[in-house]
Amino acid sequence: MTDPAAYRPSNIPELPGVYRFFDPKDKVIYVGKALNLKSRLSSYFGGNLAERTHRMVHEAVRVDWTIVKTEVEALQLEFSWIKQFNPTYNVQFRDDKSYPYLAISSSEAFPRLFITRKEKRPGLTYFGPFAHAWALRTTFDVLLKVFPVRSCTNGNFEKARKSKRQCLLGDIGKCAAPCIGRISESEHVDLAQRLIKFMKSGSTNLVPQLEAEMELAAKSEEFERAAKIRDQIGALTKVQESTDATLPEDLNADAIAIHEEGLHSAASRFIIRQGSIKGSRSWLMNQERTIEGDDQVTSLFFSIYGDATADEIPREILLNQIPDNKEVLEKWLSERAAHSVEIRTPQRGEKLDLLATVKRNAQYSLIQYVNKRSSDAAVSGAALQQIESALDMTQTPLRIECFDISNISGTSVVASMVVFEDGLPKKSEYRRFIIDTETAWDDTRAMHQVLTRRLKRLLDEESVNQRDVVTEGGTLGKFAYRPHLILVDGGAPQVNAAAKALAELGITDIALCGLAKRLEEVWRPGESDPLILPRSSEGLYLLQRLRDEAHRFAITFHRSRRSKVMLDSLLDEIPQLGEVRRKALLDHFGSVAAIRKADVVAIASVPGIGATTAQVISDYLAAAQGRTIDAGTGEISGA
Repeated sequence: MTDPAAYRPSNIPELPGVYRFFDPKDKVIYVGKALNLKSRLSSYFGGNLAERTHRMVHEAVRVDWTIVKTEVEALQLEFSWIKQFNPTYNVQFRDDKSYPYLAISSSEAFPRLFITRKEKRPGLTYFGPFAHAWALRTTFDVLLKVFPVRSCTNGNFEKARKSKRQCLLGDIGKCAAPCIGRISESEHVDLAQRLIKFMKSGSTNLVPQLEAEMELAAKSEEFERAAKIRDQIGALTKVQESTDATLPEDLNADAIAIHEEGLHSAASRFIIRQGSIKGSRSWLMNQERTIEGDDQVTSLFFSIYGDATADEIPREILLNQIPDNKEVLEKWLSERAAHSVEIRTPQRGEKLDLLATVKRNAQYSLIQYVNKRSSDAAVSGAALQQIESALDMTQTPLRIECFDISNISGTSVVASMVVFEDGLPKKSEYRRFIIDTETAWDDTRAMHQVLTRRLKRLLDEESVNQRDVVTEGGTLGKFAYRPHLILVDGGAPQVNAAAKALAELGITDIALCGLAKRLEEVWRPGESDPLILPRSSEGLYLLQRLRDEAHRFAITFHRSRRSKVMLDSLLDEIPQLGEVRRKALLDHFGSVAAIRKADVVAIASVPGIGATTAQVISDYLAAAQGRTIDAGTGEISGA
């Protein structure tokens, strides 16, 4: 680690510019811009730096800068250096996957249409990206039929020119066969230009044309051909990715939204032309090493528009959060596009609804990334080691059990136990508990009760199963596996209740902690202050996953149980039914819903229920048909 004072520069100009920090190997590790270089750079050499900023300035050994005239020049130079040096500590979004594009080699003498996932190259006109590759391929066939430009490779094209024989696509009408002179070079270029113009303007003319062709085929009783055209229309509609909302036909914009969750961010972009969504794309960012306070919107715009051509930048960009340097970004984009560009953050209406859809798309991309990352053995191993170190454990917590209480107004109190082994969920060992509210009417007493019950079963089964395994070759029971760490959802009160349960049973070799939601604080028994793990910690993220999974499991059980209790209570309201008759009905039918569906004869066939009582039950349940159960609380409402 380097002392920043050793390389702190002097005589820094009070001018706008871009600066770079270098490590001992002379590699650029951070690039930044500033309106006042002296003020910004001096802030890196003061005290009370944030964690990652502190790490960066101590890793660096020198800093230099370049003076520019305007903020736009600073932005352009910053983007250029980030792209050139790929600094470790800069915010950089990366694609969550590769996307297919439709490309036309418009600079060639005989332009070629093809599908590609490669990086953009000069001389090609691109359309997309498209989210559904299979639909794009089908639409590719549709376009070749309407605009039969060549789609063969240059090698096959030259081979056909020499042999004077067209390929199969020329035989079936999906190529105009310029290779054998069926159309001239200029006619083929004109055909390609019409295809480019069509793709830029939208498919408003193509679908009616296909529909007319489908109707003609149907009238001619060419039903197989009509069915193929119908499928082509469906594929074309799919590839456009139109949303459920009706967008104005004159809307030409990019809708961009960022979703943040813990240490990660995801962004999605919908490309909207003539009121329909022509393509979508997502980017992901891991904030583990990025400098605190960096403007991620600016970095995202660099990822999206850094290599964009003028016609790929719309006049309007819809964004779900206002960037810090909105005016600078607008100037930069306007210069690149050669027309004015406006960044807007809608507050109401259909554009706000559209951004909500884009943000959901970003959220799903992030979920997929996080789920994939959580199954990475290296990441899980690092998380477990961080937890071991932070909690001063004597062993790595290979098995962690997390407990959560679900309770609404002290009724139908339940608890959940989820199990993670080697950093991954083991759902076969999840357990649910119904809390006895006579002795546990609040969360702390409920936590003490569920931990006591679980640990008593642990001790009982350890002694029994250990003897069975040794003497009879048996297997351990479902509660006989000892956790290395117990995590409870809550702060100091819940942790102290759990610690009391461990102490009462004489268990001293199981680590314990709690995770409080407010500031994601880690509480340990007997300590007055919580432990704050870094936001970039994989260990903290693993604890959050455990806590959230336990909460999900508990709330699902609570809702189902409360709904059942509320439904079963309908029978309690029928005066002719006592406890014996209610039990007989539920044993016979299984649920109140099944009784409600049964006729009077079926109800009367239950032992102890006569025809008169059956009629009363049927009438009462029919009258209560309009009463509904709230999915969140289980409460019955309605007349």
